Amino acid sequence: MKASIKQRLVGNFMLVILITVLILEIFLVNAVKQYYYKSVEEILSNQIMFSSDFYSKYFSTTNLEDIIIDDVDVFWHQTTAQVQILDLEGKVLMDSIGASDLDSTINTSDVVKAFEGKKGTWIGNVDYSSHPVIAISYPLKVEGKMIGILRFISSLKETNRIIRNIAMVLLAVGGMVILISGVVSLFLADTIVKPLKEVTDVAQKMANGQLDIRSEKKFDDEIGKLSDTLNYMAEELIKKEQLKNDFISSISHELRTPLTSIKGWAITLKGAEVNDKELLEDGLDIIEKESDRLSNMVEELLDFSRFVSGRITLEKKEIQLSNLIKQIAKQFLPRAKEKDILFNVHYKDLPIIIADENRIKQLLINLLDNAFKFTPAGGQVDLKVENKRDNILIQVIDNGCGISKEELPYIMEKFYKGKNSKSHSGLGLSICEEIVILHGGTINVESKLEKGTTISVFLPIEGRS
Repeated sequence: MKASIKQRLVGNFMLVILITVLILEIFLVNAVKQYYYKSVEEILSNQIMFSSDFYSKYFSTTNLEDIIIDDVDVFWHQTTAQVQILDLEGKVLMDSIGASDLDSTINTSDVVKAFEGKKGTWIGNVDYSSHPVIAISYPLKVEGKMIGILRFISSLKETNRIIRNIAMVLLAVGGMVILISGVVSLFLADTIVKPLKEVTDVAQKMANGQLDIRSEKKFDDEIGKLSDTLNYMAEELIKKEQLKNDFISSISHELRTPLTSIKGWAITLKGAEVNDKELLEDGLDIIEKESDRLSNMVEELLDFSRFVSGRITLEKKEIQLSNLIKQIAKQFLPRAKEKDILFNVHYKDLPIIIADENRIKQLLINLLDNAFKFTPAGGQVDLKVENKRDNILIQVIDNGCGISKEELPYIMEKFYKGKNSKSHSGLGLSICEEIVILHGGTINVESKLEKGTTISVFLPIEGRS
């Protein structure tokens, strides 16, 4: 069975209200009943105690049987209730309305209590009435000695009628409360359901591609936070979509350039004289370089795909980091001379670490490649590697164009290319971050526009991940 949120909310509200009203009704009806029963009991108690005291004062020298014969009205002179007098065995000596057979025995709880010298109360049913009665029994004493039991009995017919009338009024009030609460519950449910429905409608439109639509935040509550989250998600999706479009546009351009060059030279060489050795060498050299360039871009894309899908597994082993730094330094020295950049390498007493050598080499090459790309002629690039307790700190520092504050938070994002970026795909730093994370390390970038950039990488020596 399907039920809307509104139906469930109203149903839950009504269930709570119904249970609360029901408990209150039971409590109030019982309280009224106890109040009226207690009032009747107190009236009868006062009357029976007055009659008992009156007998003790003025008729104590007279035999109980004689009083019953000659002055029996002394016992019901102060009350309208049914009066019974019992002897010490519980036998009825006198009944003011003749409802009980004489010499019949009564042993209800009120009589038992009276035999103990205390006032007793009993509520129950009797044979001669269809309505319940309340009975009060009290000992008759002469000079401290019990000689019989005085019992007053009153019907609860009128009392119960009053209680029923009050109960009906309370039930009517309870019904009104439930009805009003039901109407209020509908309005309360709407205050939750309507904003939720609006958020759902906005989410559906976003799912259909309308990312420019926004959810209006009305209250600073959970639904308001949901609206904020949806709006943030839409903004992020727009950014990601823009990044993807920029990436496709950029990679298409980057791929087209070497392909155009390769095709152009292939056509040129196809129509040229084979004997033109210089032209042939130039063409083949350009085709080789452009093919390498194209291969590097494709490999970068494949690398990124493997990282994202989790198909990269590290082949960790002991690495002599000093030897690896020397190799990287030799590899970049010709490029530094070609671009007239001062390239400094600082390291000493580096420990053996446990890592994937090829991936660490890829990390260093990517970081240095970026530094050289963004450092103009006459600039400086430093590679610093040092031991920091249980970690190796690798820093690549340049004094190139730097990165603006606005762009800095996004440079690690996939496909992100800054305004002045010379990156082919925008994946270089993303791949570096993935390599560092797989090794259990951290990477941090600090940069100032026109001042330069410092990239710091912390790698655990033992290769913990």
